[in-house]
Parts: sequence; structure tokens; C-alpha cells
Amino acid sequence: MEEILKVEHLVKTFGTNEVLRDIDFSVAKGDVISIIGSSGSGKSTLLRCINMLEDATGGRILYRGKNVLDGLVDEDQYRTKVGMVFQSFNLFNNYTVLENCTIGQVHVLKRRKDEARAKAMEYLKKVGMDLYINAKPRQLSGGQKQRVAIARALAMDPEILLFDEPTSALDPEMVGEVLDVMKDLAGSGMTMLVVTHEMAFARDISTRVVFMADGRIEEEGSPQQIFQNPQSERTKDFLSRFTGD
Repeated sequence: MEEILKVEHLVKTFGTNEVLRDIDFSVAKGDVISIIGSSGSGKSTLLRCINMLEDATGGRILYRGKNVLDGLVDEDQYRTKVGMVFQSFNLFNNYTVLENCTIGQVHVLKRRKDEARAKAMEYLKKVGMDLYINAKPRQLSGGQKQRVAIARALAMDPEILLFDEPTSALDPEMVGEVLDVMKDLAGSGMTMLVVTHEMAFARDISTRVVFMADGRIEEEGSPQQIFQNPQSERTKDFLSRFTGD
């Protein structure tokens, strides 16, 4: 398997609070890794460190063998390859749907406007939002905004997409439309790292599941291993709250 990303001994502290403790894992091409665990276990901080939105306190993050924490990496260029979809969409409210999906391409990737538009339309169509290109974010539902945010990330041609609880800000009836897009992406071979509370997605769509507790990786394995035969008491306890066992 072609390894794209490797996290080694990653540590993150806020003051005296150690939020991430000695995190190690790797992401290969085509992996769909779900990161699960209670609120406050460090899941979102881990994604933010990988995306360089938070400065790691120690350890290494290797993208294609190169340590991105060595201070020599262009963060904007790196983020085109390791894209992120946020809980709160992070769309530009004063831009249309189409502009939201072209601005990064033009400014960071230096694509021509017609090229950027064609790429944006391709992915807006893929997520079912091509009829809304002239709408502003305030005119969209939460599910629609998140689908635009996914199209925007895809238009940058990332190698990995990070999803930080992409459905947690949505009304229940809108969760399905976003999960459907994510399932399609997983089926198409997109490499994905997903922090989620959607246990059915983690169980049915992931190639690997990582369970975090207290800033550590408590257990990781295939969905079958984690959901049917968890080894750690903490994993068992966490999953029992979702499955009702």
C-alpha cells in the first residue's frame, strides 16, 4: 500500500493540558479511517495539527516522507493536498457557491478562471449542488452548505480529505445527504480521515477505525475488530453507549 501520511509521536499541549499524547498512525492511499471517541478525547485537535491549523508541540507529521513540521513547508500548498472539511462549513458568506469553489483554485493553484470554473462545476455536480451556483451561503440549508464545502475541498485536487465532524452541526434530516456524498467519495477511492459520531458510517464505510481516549489512541483496527470484538474496556464502554448493549 502506498503510504501518503504518517504521524509519529505527535504531542500537543495547551498550557499544562496535554491534549495529544504520543500519537502514531499512518494513512495509505485509498484508506477511509474513522476516528471515534468521546468529546474532548483529542480527535479534532489531531486533525487540526495534521492540517497545520494548530502547531504540534512535538513529534513529526510526514507527508510523502517529508516532515511538514520542519518549518520549510508552504502551508497553503500543503493544504491543497491535505484538504479539510469543517464542522461549521467555513464558506465565504459574501461569495456565491461557484465563487466559493473557484477562489482557492485561482489564488493558490494559479488556475485560469475558466479552468477553475470547470473543475468547480464538476464537483458541484458530483455533490448535487450544480443548480445552486449563484446562491449565497445564507440561502442554503446546512446540508447544502456542507456539500458545497466538500465540493470546494475536492476542487483543489487533494490526496487526502480530512473531515472534522462534518455532520454534527446539521439537523438530523440533513445528515443523510452529507453522509451519502461521503460514501460515494469512499467508494470512488478517495483517501479520507473522518472524525465522526456517526457509528454506522464508521462501521460500514471505513477501512479502519481509530478509537481515541484522553488524547491517546486506545485501540485501532478493522471495523469488524473494533465493533464486534473490541479489546479495550474503554472501547467496549464507549461503543455500548451507541449500540445499547
